[in-house]
Amino acid sequence: MDDHPSGFEPALTGVRVVEIGTSVAAPYAAWILASLGADVIKVEPPGKGDDARQWGKMFEDGSSSYFHALNRDKRGITVDLKDEADCQWLKDFCVTEVDVVIQNMRPGRVDGFGLGAADLTAANSRLIYCNLWAFGKQGPMKDKPGYDPLMQAYGGLMSLTGEEGQAPIRVGTSIIDMGTGLWCAVGILAALNTRKDTGKGCVVDASLYETSVAWMTNSVASVGVDGKRPEKQGSGARGLAPYQAYACSDGHLIIAAPNDRLFERLAGVMGHPEWPDDARFDSNQNRYANLAELNALLEPVIAAQPRRHWHDELDKVGVPTAPVQEIPEMMAGSQTRALEILQTLAGGGPELMGMPLSFGGHRPPLRRYAPTLGQHNDEIKGSKN
Repeated sequence: MDDHPSGFEPALTGVRVVEIGTSVAAPYAAWILASLGADVIKVEPPGKGDDARQWGKMFEDGSSSYFHALNRDKRGITVDLKDEADCQWLKDFCVTEVDVVIQNMRPGRVDGFGLGAADLTAANSRLIYCNLWAFGKQGPMKDKPGYDPLMQAYGGLMSLTGEEGQAPIRVGTSIIDMGTGLWCAVGILAALNTRKDTGKGCVVDASLYETSVAWMTNSVASVGVDGKRPEKQGSGARGLAPYQAYACSDGHLIIAAPNDRLFERLAGVMGHPEWPDDARFDSNQNRYANLAELNALLEPVIAAQPRRHWHDELDKVGVPTAPVQEIPEMMAGSQTRALEILQTLAGGGPELMGMPLSFGGHRPPLRRYAPTLGQHNDEIKGSKN
C-alpha cells in the first residue's frame, strides 16, 4: 500500500511529522506533507478522536467523508494528554524521533501539556514546530478560537461573496482552513530547506485570520484608490466585462470576454456584430461602467439556448467559457478523469482528491486511507501503548 509507482520520488522521504491537530486546517497541512512522502503520525485523543470523524456524510463502515478527505496517507495513534505517562511519551517521541510538529489546539492548551514550541524546540534545536492559530500569535484576539466561517466574515471575504444587497454568503468550501494549511506546508518546507544549511529548526506561525486577510490583496489595493468598500460582484469580477455567469436554458455558463478582441468575437456569435461599435461598449472600462445595459442585451439571447450550444459556438471562436458544473459533473468530466486527480487504492475504497501537483509527470499517489482511531498504536507506541 505504501509503494510509490515507478518514476515518482517522494521529496520528503525520511521526514517524520507529528500532527496534534483536529478539524480541517492542521490535518490539511499534514496531508500535504504526507502526500509528498513524509511519515505523518496523527495524534488523537482516545474516545471520539478528531472532531472531523463526525463531520460530513458517513460511509457504510461509519467513517466520515470529511475525515477521509483530510487524513489520507497518515498513520494514527491515540494519546491521552491528561495521562502523565502518555503525555510524557509523546514529548519524548517529538524530541527524539520527529522532524516536524504541527498543532492547532486552542491557544494555551498545548503549552499546558508541555508540548508547546518553547519546550520542544529547547529540547531539540533541529525540530521544526508549526503553530496554526485562529487569530495569530499576538494581538487582542490571540486567545480566541476560530472556525472557517468566522474568518471569512472577519477577514472581509464574506463581504465580497454573493450579490450586492443580498445576505452574506460563505464560500462553499473551507477555503480559509485549507488555505492556512497550505501556508503552513509552505513555511515548513522552507524551514526544512534552511535546516539543511544551518542544522537548526525554527518555529513557524500561521493563522486563519492572517490567511483570510491575505486573500484580500486586490480589494485592499482597490480601497487605496478611492477609500470605498469594494462591492459584491456575484459571479463576476471588479473592473472586467463581460466576465460572469449567464443563465442558459438549462443552467449557467461563465463567459469571459473582457478585452476588445474577445468581445468582438462574442458579439458576432450572439448575432450582434454592431455591439463593439456602440460607445457604451467600445472598451473594457466602458463595458464595465455600462454593465447593466450590456447584460440587458446579452441575457435574453443567451437564455434562449442550452449551455452546450453557447459553449461550443464560443469555443470555436476562442472565447473562454465554462459551464457551472455540479460536483458529480466535475468528477465525471473528461478533463478530471484524464488528469487522474481522483484516486483510490487498488483494492477499492472511497475515491479521494489527490494533490494538484505532479513531479516528473507523476502525481503523488494515494498510499493509505485515513487511519481508524488508534490504528497504529502498537506499531508506533509499542509496549508503551
